[in-house]
Amino acid sequence: MRDKLAFLAWFPLGSLFGPIEKEKSLRLPLASRQSIYPYPSSQLPQPKMPSHKTFMIKKKLAKKQRQNRPIPYWIRMRTDNTIRYNAKRRHWRRTKLGF
Repeated sequence: MRDKLAFLAWFPLGSLFGPIEKEKSLRLPLASRQSIYPYPSSQLPQPKMPSHKTFMIKKKLAKKQRQNRPIPYWIRMRTDNTIRYNAKRRHWRRTKLGF
C-alpha cells in the first residue's frame, strides 16, 4: 500500500487509479485513538517554577542583571588596558544561576 501511495504522490492524477486508501488508524473514531501523551492529562508533568517570584529572588535576579554587563571604557583607560573584558560575564542560556 505504501508503494501505491508513493506512486500516487509522484503523479497528481491519482484519481485515475481509484480513490486513495486511508490507513486503518485514521478510520477509527477520535475517542478510540491513542493520545500523543503516554499518560493521562491529570498526570502531566507540572512546571517546577512558580509564576510569581518572591521578593528575595527578584532582588537576586536584579543584582545578577546589573553585574552582567561589559566593563566601562574608562576602566580600560584607567588600568592601562590590563582589564579588557568582564571575565564573569554570563549568557542566559549557557550558564544558569542555580536558584
